[in-house]
Amino acid sequence: MSGYRVSVVGVTGAVGQAMLKCLADRKFPVSELVPLASNRSAGKQTLFRNESLMIKDLADHQFGQGEIVISSAGASTTRTFREKAVAAGATIVDNTSAYRLDESVPLVVPEINADQVRNHHGIIANPNCCAAILTVAIWPLYQLSRVRRLVVSTYQSASGAGAKAMEELKTQCGDILEGREAVAEVLPHQAAFNVFSHNSAIEENGYNGEENKVVEETRKIFGDPDMGIGVTCVRVPVLRAHSEAVNVEFEDRVNVESAMEAIAAAPGLELVDDRDGNRFPMPIDATGRDEVLVGRIREDQSRKDGRGLELFISGDQLLKGAALNAVQIAEELIKLNGKG
Repeated sequence: MSGYRVSVVGVTGAVGQAMLKCLADRKFPVSELVPLASNRSAGKQTLFRNESLMIKDLADHQFGQGEIVISSAGASTTRTFREKAVAAGATIVDNTSAYRLDESVPLVVPEINADQVRNHHGIIANPNCCAAILTVAIWPLYQLSRVRRLVVSTYQSASGAGAKAMEELKTQCGDILEGREAVAEVLPHQAAFNVFSHNSAIEENGYNGEENKVVEETRKIFGDPDMGIGVTCVRVPVLRAHSEAVNVEFEDRVNVESAMEAIAAAPGLELVDDRDGNRFPMPIDATGRDEVLVGRIREDQSRKDGRGLELFISGDQLLKGAALNAVQIAEELIKLNGKG
C-alpha cells in the first residue's frame, strides 16, 4: 500500500479517538495505523476504518523513517519518546504543551501559518484548544488591520479535561435530577449546573496556566509578541465544544460589514449571525463540526473611534481544538514530502 505509517499516541483518550476518526474521515494516506498507549491499555482493541487493531505499548514501539506520530498523551509522555522518535526519522505532531513555546518548534494552525511546517526539526506543536479556536477566528480580521489587543472570556466544555470529565458531567446531571448529591472526582468542583474558574493552577502573574497558554500561544501563532491579550478561562457544564467572547481592538477602523465578509470568506470558519432569529454560535451547533462558528459581530460601543469589535465564537474542542488541527498539520507535512 502507498501512504504513511501513522502512530497515534494516547489513542484511548477522547482526543486520540477523535484523531482516528479525523484520519479516516479525511482519507489520510495511511498504509499502517499503529495505536499506542501506556502498558495499562496495551493489548486492548480499538477501531480504525472499521478494522479492529490491537493497542501497543508506547514504551516498546520502534519508530521508523518517515513515520508520522500524532500524539495527545500529555507533555511528560512526549518528552519521554521525542528523542527516540526523531532519531529514528519520524516526525511528531504533538498535541501537548511540552514544546509549544520552544523557539525551535513551529506552533501551527494551518489556516494561519502552514508555511511554518517546513521549519520543523522532527516535531511540530499543536496549539492549546482555546488558542486554536481563537486564532483561526481572529486571523481574517487581523488581515483587515493589525489587532492591538484582545480581551477573551472562555466557556470551556468538559471535553477539555478528557473523556472521564465528560462522563462525570453526565453522571452528576443524572444524580442531581434524581435528588442525589453530585460527586466531583475528575474535576475539582461540581461541573453540572455550575461554572468555575478553569482548573489549571494559578501562576505567578495571577493568571492560571490555561490563560497563560492562550496569551503566549496566540502571540506566537500570529508572530506578534507585542499584542496585548487578557484572558479569563472558565469551565461550563457543556459536554463538548468551547465558546469564547472576544473584544478586539484594531490599529485602524474596521466596520462590521467588512468583518463579516472576511469571516464568511475564510477557510475553517462559518459565519452564524442571524440577528432577526437571534441565532448565533452555540456549542451544541459546533459539536462535531470542523468549522469554528463566528457571530454576534458588533461595534464596541465603549469606544468612539471605530477600532473595536465584539464577537462570539464556538468550536469543537476535540476537533479544531485538538485532533482536526493535528491531522491538518500532518496533511501539510505530506504536501512537503510530495506524497499527498
